[in-house]
Amino acid sequence: MKALMSRARVEPDVSVAYGGHSDQVVDFYAPRGGREGVPLVVVLHGGEWRAQYDRAHLTPFAGFLARRGFAVANVEYRRGSEDGAMSGGETVAGRWPDTFDDIATVMDALPALVADALPQADSRRIVVTGHSAGGHLALWAAARHVLPVGSPWRLDAPPRLRGVVAIAPIADFATSVELDVCAGAFVQLLGGEGEWKERRESADPSALLPTGIATAVVQGRDDAVVPQAVAEAYVDAAARAGEMVGITLLEDVGHYAPVDPGADACAVVAEELAQLAY
Repeated sequence: MKALMSRARVEPDVSVAYGGHSDQVVDFYAPRGGREGVPLVVVLHGGEWRAQYDRAHLTPFAGFLARRGFAVANVEYRRGSEDGAMSGGETVAGRWPDTFDDIATVMDALPALVADALPQADSRRIVVTGHSAGGHLALWAAARHVLPVGSPWRLDAPPRLRGVVAIAPIADFATSVELDVCAGAFVQLLGGEGEWKERRESADPSALLPTGIATAVVQGRDDAVVPQAVAEAYVDAAARAGEMVGITLLEDVGHYAPVDPGADACAVVAEELAQLAY
């Protein structure tokens, strides 16, 4: 984490609002080298869905992908509580339903936003990636067509995505409960102990399968924040649902290296994105 957080912020080429709240904004990075018609990578940051962790720490990752020739959309979304409420010494994680409202809204708005702000991008070739809590949101964004009937976020057809690369995702809530991942942040995300079990079917990626969207998981074997068992539980759930999800397990890699441009693991993520995008 220290290495990632010490990297200088990479400023976007343009930022665009997708709503009226200050957190409803997307930073766009044009592909370096002047290329046109390139795939768009949508980046969803992690940080336990807590307000103090924003998209800034993934700007080096976004810049790295732009240098690799991708167009990049680094998305911000509402996290934590509006009043900055605390729980167990941390700000409250997530905001129901606002966090999910924002991901649904920005994903639906992206083609139009890209056409105006990043014409080098081909909005017919979109890959979504996310790290940790952002990996959860990336998987959820690709599964909106299998949300329960009546959900305000449900799509009538699968989203037009080339695929998803979920990096150390909080992808299976049952396993996360067993391992106390992120001190139960996902329970706060869904509204607390009184609500989370009922809302789980609308938010847990392992409950939203199969999606029919090509999905790959990249996971460090030495990840002590979101352990390997969480990713494996999601892959197993997909298999039971009749869907194959690829998983790449990286030796001697922890939680943050896959999104740190200075680490070899980050190049593995870029290759996974390229395989889906092209």
